[in-house]
Amino acid sequence: MLRRFLRWVGGALAYLALAVVLYGIWRGTRRPSGRTSGRAAGWLRSALFYFLATACFLVISIYFWKHLPLDLGSSARLVCLVAGILLYFPGLAFLLWARLALGKMYFVSTSFGAQLYADHQLVTHGPFAIVRHPMYLGLIATALGSLMLYQTWTTLAYAVFAPFVLFRARREEIALALEFGEMWRNIAAMYQRSFLD
Repeated sequence: MLRRFLRWVGGALAYLALAVVLYGIWRGTRRPSGRTSGRAAGWLRSALFYFLATACFLVISIYFWKHLPLDLGSSARLVCLVAGILLYFPGLAFLLWARLALGKMYFVSTSFGAQLYADHQLVTHGPFAIVRHPMYLGLIATALGSLMLYQTWTTLAYAVFAPFVLFRARREEIALALEFGEMWRNIAAMYQRSFLD
């Protein structure tokens, strides 16, 4: 019963996170664009792109929402449940915190392109004061947690592909370095020092 309730709450929060992200994208497409990085940055301003990407994401997710053929004992199920809770819910909270901290500076990127706004500003408060890419850290934790919590083919795919957001991070860093130069390099160096300390 608790497991079913946690899964339901997790699903509801995932849809809430998707709504928050889509709202941010909608707002972002209405703002003047600035520096871009990559070949496909033009797609990032297309409502059709977001409609098709969201529709494909939802259709594929629903279609493959079938349980993995696992035969776990009660101890293993409990470990997966606890590990899933400890990764999924904090990961999702961290992702949402980062998205909200970005505020009007939020926009989506792909591994093919990133676009800043004409009046873009660096965000260094909230979770960005802790880690360089908090949304991606939250996304990876959420994906791993969802695999343990739900154990479906969809969540397996999320967990496998989640680390690929690091390619998006690199594309974003290129755009930020081009736009902010020395200021970005100093911030990037600060993250690296704090990680190594």
